[in-house]
Amino acid sequence: MNTIQIDGTQLTVEQVLAVAHGAPGAPQVVLSAAARARVAQAASAVQRLIDEGVVAYGITTGFGAFKDRIIPPDDVEQLQRNIVMSHAVGLGAPFDRAATRAIMLIRANTLARGHSGIRVETLELLLAMLNRGVHPVIPQKGSLGASGDLAPLAHMALVMIGLGEAEVAGTVLPGRAALEQAGLAPVTLAAKEGLALTNGTSVMCALGTLEAWRARMLSRVADIAGCLSLEALHGTALAFDERIHALRPFPRQINCAAYLRKVLAGSDFTRHDDPTNVQDAYTLRCIPQVHGAVRDAIAYARWVMEIELNAVTDNPLIFLDESTGATTVLSGGNFHGEPLAIAMDYLGMAMTELGNISERRLTRLTDEASNAHVLPAFLTRYGGLNSGFMITQYTAAALATENKVLAHPASADTIPTSANVEDHVSMGLTAALKLRQIHDNVEHILALELMAGAQGIDFRRQSLGTAARLGAGTAPAYELIRRHVPFVEQDTPLAPYVEAVRKLVAGGELVQAVNAQVEDHWRP
Repeated sequence: MNTIQIDGTQLTVEQVLAVAHGAPGAPQVVLSAAARARVAQAASAVQRLIDEGVVAYGITTGFGAFKDRIIPPDDVEQLQRNIVMSHAVGLGAPFDRAATRAIMLIRANTLARGHSGIRVETLELLLAMLNRGVHPVIPQKGSLGASGDLAPLAHMALVMIGLGEAEVAGTVLPGRAALEQAGLAPVTLAAKEGLALTNGTSVMCALGTLEAWRARMLSRVADIAGCLSLEALHGTALAFDERIHALRPFPRQINCAAYLRKVLAGSDFTRHDDPTNVQDAYTLRCIPQVHGAVRDAIAYARWVMEIELNAVTDNPLIFLDESTGATTVLSGGNFHGEPLAIAMDYLGMAMTELGNISERRLTRLTDEASNAHVLPAFLTRYGGLNSGFMITQYTAAALATENKVLAHPASADTIPTSANVEDHVSMGLTAALKLRQIHDNVEHILALELMAGAQGIDFRRQSLGTAARLGAGTAPAYELIRRHVPFVEQDTPLAPYVEAVRKLVAGGELVQAVNAQVEDHWRP
């Protein structure tokens, strides 16, 4: 059986994807022996602090504004149970299964570093839930991104103490019943454990990791869609010449131009040396500059998430001196989601631009005045009686406009909480949720452009002849689209066709078909 060992230091984006999307049949996640030893040592250190009467935040004190309230030793377990129950104030629709599994994995990995004070048996319960498909129902709304994702993570932890709800094999059950169905039992939280489970960035990191990967896929689709549109519009690939981009050496701009050249290689649909038409509109000519800049944002987001996957983000943190055996408890702010919030806001703005430029190419495909009558108005042979692809641009414009609203940075806002003790927050989960919506919209915009591009190619074939070749990458893209969407001769409901192409985009099938023929070295 495929197994992933976690120790808090080596979790990768690819492993998160495998665990998140693999159920059933996902790799089993286990705690490494070294991590198990570290976790046990930290838990023993926490118990010694209690036995010695040491005052430590969240262990022998209340939380937030109650940080100065000392908790008697007899109430320590109730304190940890209370934080989970009182903080479970999430609202809205629950996260999907993939996001929930990513949340659980990332939380377990940060606890595996052995600085959180959680016991091995409590951490093992979280991993057993993940491996056996017990998925807590975690509402999407309620996190401020500092102190971490308190409300959503509390809903995750509720199931561990036999409360809340969890989905098992497609059925939502009360927490205790869900555990029992998987052969598991609730845990009684010990000192620091409730705080360790709820205090951290695991929710925004999970979404950021999934969405950074999704952005990479959408970026590649945008490259392919741009090339198909360029061929449909009888554009030129001369603007992608490597000599141009070498003079402005942004690495991902250069890489994007190289990929475009490969996708268009061998095309009979592009315009070559034409002294009467030497350059195209920006949305075709500047694809490497715009798409390359988007790649920069994707690479930055992935870089941030790769660090955060293996970060310890709760508070306080336990440090053990191996030489003296001394224990130090330090309060800090690693739970603050600002690095993730800014990265996701940056990515959201970049992906909004990817949708914007795609919508503009779609407009050029459907507007015969803009495309110099290369294509008929609204991509229909019988305009007037038929509206053709007229409203596809309306829909794309609506989605692009929505994205411009969503692109306002959540990280630019903050509302003080906990009686002004937690007086600056990141709004990181809000940034992540907005990014997801932006990606949903970009998926649809690109699907609309691809469908219109394929329609335009069919009109071009009428003048070029059926023997005319598409590019090395656009040919398989066109063929895949045509297996799901026919040439639209007369008006017909287009929404089902748009959804069919969107699925090719979202599932990665389109990129796989193209990259089976075109070499692609880009890894953000």
